[in-house]
Amino acid sequence: MSNKMGVGIVGCGNIAEAYAQNLVTYPQIELIGVTDIDSRRATELAAKFNCRAYPSLDSMLADERIALVVNLTIHHAHKEVVAQCLEAGKHVHSEKPLALTYEDARGLVALANQKGLRLGCSPFTFMGEGQQTAWKAIREGRLGPVRLAYAEVNWGRIESWHPAPAPFYQVGPLFDVGVYPLTLLTAMFGPARRVSAFGKILKADRLTKAGEPFQVTSPDFVLATVELANGTLARLTCNFYVGFHNKQKSGIEFHGDVGSLYLSTWHDFNGTVEYAEFGQEYQPVPWVKPPFEGPRKVEWGRAVLDMAQAIAEGRPHRATGEQAAHVVEILCAISTSIETQQPVAIESEFTPPRPMEWAMEDQQ
Repeated sequence: MSNKMGVGIVGCGNIAEAYAQNLVTYPQIELIGVTDIDSRRATELAAKFNCRAYPSLDSMLADERIALVVNLTIHHAHKEVVAQCLEAGKHVHSEKPLALTYEDARGLVALANQKGLRLGCSPFTFMGEGQQTAWKAIREGRLGPVRLAYAEVNWGRIESWHPAPAPFYQVGPLFDVGVYPLTLLTAMFGPARRVSAFGKILKADRLTKAGEPFQVTSPDFVLATVELANGTLARLTCNFYVGFHNKQKSGIEFHGDVGSLYLSTWHDFNGTVEYAEFGQEYQPVPWVKPPFEGPRKVEWGRAVLDMAQAIAEGRPHRATGEQAAHVVEILCAISTSIETQQPVAIESEFTPPRPMEWAMEDQQ
């Protein structure tokens, strides 16, 4: 009998191949099969990775060899798919966001706890080498108390690179990519307590790559301030308008009493890290270890592997459903603040993740 954890993928779209490429390299994991509402996509992905193409999610969940399901479906399907997998007795790692409402996200966490199952969720990019390097410098006190963070999310015009942009605009840049720096910031500093926000539609009329017109009906630009429980104030700017050529594409600056730290990307694992004492110029900070250098600059299976190892070792996994639900509450609070033009309180709690073992101070 194999000691590997059997894994299945539901949703064989744009990111599924990147996940599969990582999963098949881990000795602790066996990719058993994949499924998609488009059977052609499932068949093609299964052929590439020598695994089974299931005709439906029900048939995948009926396979006792699968212990963990990776949910890569579209945003609107996350709640239903995760719930179905948990009800079937499977551990789940889901792409972000965990759900589109805090009530639904909290319900999924409660269901996983009730079933005694693991629930994890992206974004997990706080586990990257660049991000862990920045976090280590902050933990070591090089900045002093961190009082302010600037997070930039300039994610381009989705229709310029994705063949099906409509679902992205339906959830908007906040839920699709604003979730990344919010997850990183809460991993580093703990839960949020209050938000104030502004949103606007910058460009309503759009064209797909095929030249078909569509209209944006929810804000494609969001500006939010997020007050964290530890006293740090974060300013988040995110949009689906400014192109990838922008010099502030996806960076975060952390400003403390003693100095500042710049992380060039909250997304890619090989982001550069720079430090400056107050009033001085930025200087490079060496990575705590050489970063993952795959074709997409993110090791997409890293959180799935961490969950599998955590289950085997009887320890908490890092990219938890509890934190993901807290971030959904932040996202929903920002949306409410935009609508009401009033600050909105955040109430949920979560246990922040442990840094990667190779980034801990006593490992250096």
